[in-house]
Amino acid sequence: MKTIRNPIPTLILLLTLFWLAAPGQAAEKTRVLVVTGGHGFETNQFFKMFQDNPDITFQAAEHPKAHAWLKTEAARQWDVLVLYDMWQPITDEAKSDFVARLKEGKGLVALHHCLASHQKWPEYAKIIGGQYHLEKWVQDGAEKPGSTYLHDVKFKVKVADPTHPVTRGLQDFDIQDETYGGFEVKPESHALLTTEEKTSSPTIAWAKTYEAARVVYVELGHDHFAFENPNYRRLVAQAIRWTAKRD
Repeated sequence: MKTIRNPIPTLILLLTLFWLAAPGQAAEKTRVLVVTGGHGFETNQFFKMFQDNPDITFQAAEHPKAHAWLKTEAARQWDVLVLYDMWQPITDEAKSDFVARLKEGKGLVALHHCLASHQKWPEYAKIIGGQYHLEKWVQDGAEKPGSTYLHDVKFKVKVADPTHPVTRGLQDFDIQDETYGGFEVKPESHALLTTEEKTSSPTIAWAKTYEAARVVYVELGHDHFAFENPNYRRLVAQAIRWTAKRD
């Protein structure tokens, strides 16, 4: 006698696979909040990096209103905070909201001149893993001069940790960008990129954690020479993915 198989389980499996492959059923895109303000930049070229990233959606917020996006209700609309600001004023309430979001596990990607933000709030430097000092500062009892910068420098970037998800697939590359020298890097910051360029501090990108958050800082990113560099674009995209915990 020929056995007749029940076709229903097979049909259910096929329908399930079709549903998973259907448009709109793929993994949700990472929602990114990009914060700017306090420093001029090439707006169109900068935001095009995010527009061209198929894995994200993004919302732009500019100071002095950007800190409102750190409130509990507003923060439900984003997964990763990208800082490209250079802003000093921050209220105690905004400080508390910022830390609260990181305790919740929101991702943080800090780019370029945001290293100089919030000079009077020491916790900020702990959060992002370093600080560009606008004035003289003291480290281990020794006075150090303020940090430096130089525009339009052509230099080689070395991948310090090619196994990290943020730098995976990248090789050493050349770039034209602004360099920062004499800035502070906290000991707990794990180096991702370095350079031997004399006008720059040696470590120019790192990864760390703060509370439940993953944090990445990238010193690169002054203008279109960086924004249009495929290595930089990949670096920023992978930093967003890693801090969103989707690696």
